[in-house]
Amino acid sequence: MTSPTPSPFVFFTCQPGAEPALKRELAVMEPEWRLAFSRPGFVSFKCAESAPPNPTGGRMPVFARTRSISLGRVSDSSLEESSRVVWQLEGLRAWIGSSPIGGLHVWQRDTQLPGEGDFEPSVTPLAEEVRKSLLAAARETDGIKIPGGLDSSIAPQGAAVVDVVLVAPNEWYVGWHRAESRIERWPGGMLPVAAPEDAISRAYLKMEEALRWTAFPAERGDQWVELGCAPGGSCQALVDRGFRVIGIDPAEVEEPLARHPQFQHLRKRSAEVQLTELAKVRWLAADLSATPQYTLDAVEEIVRHPATSIRGLALTLKLTSWELATPEKMQQYVKRVQSWGFHDVRLRQLLHNRREIFLAALRSRGQRRMTRRRKRQKTDSRGPQEAASHPPTDNLRFDAPIEQVSRHHFR
Repeated sequence: MTSPTPSPFVFFTCQPGAEPALKRELAVMEPEWRLAFSRPGFVSFKCAESAPPNPTGGRMPVFARTRSISLGRVSDSSLEESSRVVWQLEGLRAWIGSSPIGGLHVWQRDTQLPGEGDFEPSVTPLAEEVRKSLLAAARETDGIKIPGGLDSSIAPQGAAVVDVVLVAPNEWYVGWHRAESRIERWPGGMLPVAAPEDAISRAYLKMEEALRWTAFPAERGDQWVELGCAPGGSCQALVDRGFRVIGIDPAEVEEPLARHPQFQHLRKRSAEVQLTELAKVRWLAADLSATPQYTLDAVEEIVRHPATSIRGLALTLKLTSWELATPEKMQQYVKRVQSWGFHDVRLRQLLHNRREIFLAALRSRGQRRMTRRRKRQKTDSRGPQEAASHPPTDNLRFDAPIEQVSRHHFR
């Protein structure tokens, strides 16, 4: 599939306040790019002719939620007129001529931190209204072919997606990206994550999003341990998925987790735990209120011990200072975890993270392939009628619409 002459501009969305960290990353990744425009949660760059943006993206910066090749900007007082102007943009018309539209993503730039008041990132009612208006305008515009599947905001794997970011209600940046990764299939990189009404804390959302992003090859019944588990939100998300969990924290854990049959609370610090108690643990999570070095020290003591056999890590690293978020520091975190024998290490600032990043690690990429193969074999071994009545769990959990709940009960 061909692409038009690359645009000289590319834009990113991110968490408000993370712009300096994102700029530092891109200064290393793309040293020839120059900053063009910046607002909280939104950054654009002018690309050098010798370093045009890659249509398939390459590695996503840690602090970027989304990445789009720019096609133009629209600013108008009328929703209907702005929607019509989008489809008349010269850059968009040229792009449509060579890349059939496979998706339309519309979302607003965040102006608040996750967990600030009742705010959690999501596709807003305004973004939904703009999307409907854009679809209506496209159907009335000559030369625009809208496939039937575009009514869904979830882009097919590999599709070319039109992006419309509402930097302000009447200021829209238009671009496109290829939906190569799981995150890129969803508007604003926002995986559909919800929590039950009895969720103990926001950590439930962070863990659920982490599991969806990583697609860890963990199976029901696997044993997890979490360092710094109180008050229990992350562990609650894990037991809700059918895992057995050991929580380590000197502080109390709240209901409904405390008496859950799949949960065991070791009310002590990780340094006080006899590591032979963790011999059956295969997955380790940590969300400690400490610096990344402290967290990694605590994790290293466990994973390097001969009594343990940890397959994967799910670590929240707190950025008590933005100086801990430099590209050099993040490379140090990755190399340190790799030195423990985890060769597949990834970093991302999750949608529900605050000033923190998430580190996911597996012993090898082969772990993912083996698990996918086992799941296919299980599906193939069932009869057609049984397979139809029991769709694959991963696909069901990931793609099924999930109703968001109010956030007032999170602490």
